[in-house]
Amino acid sequence: MCFDSPVWQNGRMPIEAFSVAGLRRALVIKLRHHGDVLLAAPVISMLQRVAPQCQVDALAYADTAPMLEGHPALAQLHLIDRNWKRRGLLRQAASEWKLISQLRARHYDLVVHLSVHTRGAWLVRLLRPRWSVAPKFRPGFWANSFTHLYPAQSDPQRHTVETNLDSLRALGLQPTAADKHVALVPGARAEARVAGLMAQQGLQRGGFIHVHPTSRWAFKCWPADRVAALCDALAAKGWPIVLTSAPDAKEKALIADVGAARNKELVSLAPTANFSGELSLQELAALTAQARLFVGVDSAPMHIAAAMATPVVAIFGPSGDIEWGPWGEGHRVVASSTHPCRPCGMAGCNDSKVSACLTALPLAQVLAACEEALRD
Repeated sequence: MCFDSPVWQNGRMPIEAFSVAGLRRALVIKLRHHGDVLLAAPVISMLQRVAPQCQVDALAYADTAPMLEGHPALAQLHLIDRNWKRRGLLRQAASEWKLISQLRARHYDLVVHLSVHTRGAWLVRLLRPRWSVAPKFRPGFWANSFTHLYPAQSDPQRHTVETNLDSLRALGLQPTAADKHVALVPGARAEARVAGLMAQQGLQRGGFIHVHPTSRWAFKCWPADRVAALCDALAAKGWPIVLTSAPDAKEKALIADVGAARNKELVSLAPTANFSGELSLQELAALTAQARLFVGVDSAPMHIAAAMATPVVAIFGPSGDIEWGPWGEGHRVVASSTHPCRPCGMAGCNDSKVSACLTALPLAQVLAACEEALRD
């Protein structure tokens, strides 16, 4: 523990006036899914800008590490493996203690916790930074764990990037437009592999459309026959199509259904490359950076495409596009205009895993958005 760690009183973190000049090391915690972690990147960038003398670390789940690895403003990336709890109590305890020891050795002045995961409150109490900030959640233990609180982890009327930056606004810091950029670095190895795959398929930079129609949550997906019809319509205009998905068997099955529903004559007119299940997240980023257009649903690959400054056509169903839409300029969101119930935030209609706002979304509406994006 740092010798000048604050002394807690009555179970509450003492409040000291925040000072950028007092920052030597800061920790940003985001224990969520891939897209959530990527959209937290501006907090890291902004901290490094306002306090260039400060080393900014991050803590995330191991499987989401590719979203932050290579971030130019990141000093160290600490990871929690979700599989620790499956290795037995003793091994889990040893892994947890090793992580806590590593974090305590960094002597953080500031901890920025970007979710309502209870682990963040416990870590702040163990690490005892001078300042700590988290979303308002509940009174008592949670509220008393932090020196500063910001309004909410999420807000359906504000984009997640802005909500994350509210953590720094709570400290009196105001982001600039440049601070809001989402940085993602694929890395040389990923870029080299994608260059090889593109060469094998005869693909040129800016000369193909990247279609990623899958999500781990099927209720966010547009029907396979509609995706196939969109690919056919784009192929008829001479655009090669590159299909991708995660390695998950259900996602690969959706890609197979898309292929089965395609017009074979149009496939031969404009070839389709199927990389489903073959790419790492860094490779997916390197690929989509080369595309003329990305078409997908509310998923991490959609956020990755936006971060790589590739124009995005995002198909939204029950999730909120104001909060989770593609971040940045030049992107388009397509959603049903005949379902006033959306965005409902449910796992399909009445949690049925099937979203009528997606199954009823017509091809013409998505194709029009693609054509408009291709004209820009």
